[in-house]
Amino acid sequence: MSSEDMTVVHLMRHGEVHNPDGVLYGRRAGYHLSDLGRKMADRVAEHLAERDITHVVASPLERAQETAVPIAGAHGLELATDERLIEAANVFEGKTFGVGDGALKKPGNWKYLTNPFRPSWGEPYIEQVVRMMAALATARDAARGHEAVAVSHQLPIWIVRSFAERRRLWHDPRKRQCTLASLTSFTFHGDRIISVGYSEPARDLVPSHLLAGAKPAKGKSKAFGA
Repeated sequence: MSSEDMTVVHLMRHGEVHNPDGVLYGRRAGYHLSDLGRKMADRVAEHLAERDITHVVASPLERAQETAVPIAGAHGLELATDERLIEAANVFEGKTFGVGDGALKKPGNWKYLTNPFRPSWGEPYIEQVVRMMAALATARDAARGHEAVAVSHQLPIWIVRSFAERRRLWHDPRKRQCTLASLTSFTFHGDRIISVGYSEPARDLVPSHLLAGAKPAKGKSKAFGA
């Protein structure tokens, strides 16, 4: 197996977002990295500085673009944008919809909560798989024999990883292994995914209640940092 046949695409989740009102921001514009989020981005850029990165691409949303900038800069690369890396659509966008806020008790929301397998409140999981697999393939082709970084969002990253690892797509959101500024790394032999890795270069910067598997702290929700 020659090195020319091997390509790695790191799907990175963006850093922490400035969101004092706890809004489920989804695809809305105007949500930027917090100061801590910028530190996370810089940390990952440092972590990847010696890697053979030849392509950096990001979702069009500000938080993803801002996360990708220091990585592209560290390798002297122009940042590309891929619309397919965008956050999943969600009907609750613009609302506070966290743990304990009573949203599930509002009758107007019940019609969106009927089918967790599709899911009924947002973009179908299979549609996320299709666009994310296509984005992965484009990043792979742009970095053949080297490595690429593609900055995206928690749910699409988790869904495409679940698909690649042959797990069911519906899941408990609290159990996603996709912490802020984490790397979900897909290794390709030719066009075929042969392994998926996961790492958290900025783990020490991530608030404890936002780590994978953590219980949300009182008054806080993991749902907002998508």
